[in-house]
Amino acid sequence: MSAADSASEKHSTQEKQEKGSASHPKEREAETKWDEHCVTSFDDMGLKDDLLRGIYAYGFEKPSAIQQRGIMPILAGHDTIAQAQSGTGKTATFSISVLQSINLSQKATQALILAPTRELAQQIQKVVRALGDFLNVSSHACIGGTLVRDDINTLRHGVQIVVGTPGRVFDMVNRQILLLDCVKLFVLDEADEMLLVASRTKFMTSSSTFPPKFKYVCSPPPCPRKSWIFPTSSCAIRFASWSRRMS
Repeated sequence: MSAADSASEKHSTQEKQEKGSASHPKEREAETKWDEHCVTSFDDMGLKDDLLRGIYAYGFEKPSAIQQRGIMPILAGHDTIAQAQSGTGKTATFSISVLQSINLSQKATQALILAPTRELAQQIQKVVRALGDFLNVSSHACIGGTLVRDDINTLRHGVQIVVGTPGRVFDMVNRQILLLDCVKLFVLDEADEMLLVASRTKFMTSSSTFPPKFKYVCSPPPCPRKSWIFPTSSCAIRFASWSRRMS
C-alpha cells in the first residue's frame, strides 16, 4: 500500500469515527474554560434550520463533548482552542461554527481553514460540504497537486469557505486571487504542526498581503493536537500579547 493510500485510509477511518462519535461517545472527562453552560442539544444552539438538517442528515444525534463545549464560544466571537482525541467530532465542531457564521448572501471568502496536508484539507472540505448540504454554501479545497489555473478560476468566481494547505493558500494570497478582507473565522487544524510549519517557512509573517490580524499566531504552542479558531476581528489584540508572553 502506498503512502498516499495509507493517508487516505486513515482520514476515511477518522471521518467514520467522527460521524459516529456523537451517537456513541467514548470520551474522557472534558474540561473547558468557557464560563457558560454546555449545550447538550444541537436544537438549543440557535443554529440555522438548514444547518440542523445537514447535521442530522450527516448522522449526528447529539453533540459530542467537544461540540457541547466548543461550538458556542466560537459563535459568541471568542478566540477558541479546542483539544480532543481523533474521532471525537473536532472537525465537525469548527465546521458547524463556520457554516453558522457564513452570510449566505455574500459571495466573498468568509472563512479560511488551514490544514497541514492535502488529504486532511480534502477531508475537512468533505465534512463542510456534507454538513452544509442544505445551505447551498460554496467551498473550495485550495491545495497543492492540483492545477493552479483551476484554483484561480474558482476563487475569482467567489468561494465562501476556503480549506487549504499553507503553500497553495500562500500562493493564491500573494497573487491577490484569494482576498481575505471579509474573512470572519480563521481555523488552524492540527495547530501544533501548522505553527511549526509556519515558524520554519515564515508563512503568514513574510507577506505584506496578509492582514496584520493574521500575524500573531505564529509561535509554536506547548500543547499538541489542537484546533484553533480565531474570529479575525479580535485575534490580533489577544494574540499580540500572547506572542510576547511566549517569546
